[in-house]
Amino acid sequence: MSPADTSALAAVAGLLACPECALELEPRDRVLRCGHGHSFDIAKQGYVSLLTGASTKMTGDTAAMLDARATFQGGGHFAPIATAVAAAVGPDEHASGTVLEVGAGTGYYLAGALDAAPATSGIALDVAKPAAKRCARAHPRAASVLADAWRGLPVRDGALRAVLSVFAPRNPGEVARVLADDGRFVVATPTEHHLRELIGPLGMVTVDPDKDRRLDTAMSGHFTATNRVLVEYPMKLTRADVANIVGMGPSAHHTMAENPRIATLPDITEVTASVVVSTYLHSDRNTPPAP
Repeated sequence: MSPADTSALAAVAGLLACPECALELEPRDRVLRCGHGHSFDIAKQGYVSLLTGASTKMTGDTAAMLDARATFQGGGHFAPIATAVAAAVGPDEHASGTVLEVGAGTGYYLAGALDAAPATSGIALDVAKPAAKRCARAHPRAASVLADAWRGLPVRDGALRAVLSVFAPRNPGEVARVLADDGRFVVATPTEHHLRELIGPLGMVTVDPDKDRRLDTAMSGHFTATNRVLVEYPMKLTRADVANIVGMGPSAHHTMAENPRIATLPDITEVTASVVVSTYLHSDRNTPPAP
């Protein structure tokens, strides 16, 4: 297999920080290196690993989960969510800067944001190697970085135009550090109605109805919510679609995608997608909270 193109990584290398000493990284052939001599090889698949030290305790998605997610996303079922996320970033064909997606998975939402802003670069960050491999080919302007967001984002202070967290864990303190003063933190979270037609029959993981309040509490001291958009619509899913949606998310850790109860569903099941896309700005901007 030929080495993947590394131009996306080269374009954002100056925004990345060495995980050992926090100095700026520079691209040299197929290596990123800092001024202290720490170097990080770019894998043949096109991503760079900035994981250092002991093994991370974070559990990333498996290759099978990512395959299921890519298939489901490829069917366009979550396209309205991707559109809302891109709109929250501020789609502008003249906007420059860099957008980072934390827990990027397949890079689907980052790719949508980059399509809406042709002058913007992207960084897809995930703790799972299968995700890093997939994200390296998610979009021509998306650089793929393997890193643990809970250990610290390997990004320089104030370097980013926006950060995305879509159905993914968040580290608000680190996001606040890497966002520019006018940067946006865009967070998409499921509501208690999300996939409600499947949760009971298939034993899927439920959503905490108090999720929005807990999210704002976690953000307090760093960010203030300035806008929230509810994206809710029906999806007509085949049994194969249902198997993919079970296999791609947190329920995959609790129930098998080959769940025999899927076979008892109708040929087509109408299932609710219900997600809140929230936009946060730095709290010190004194922006009033959303109503």
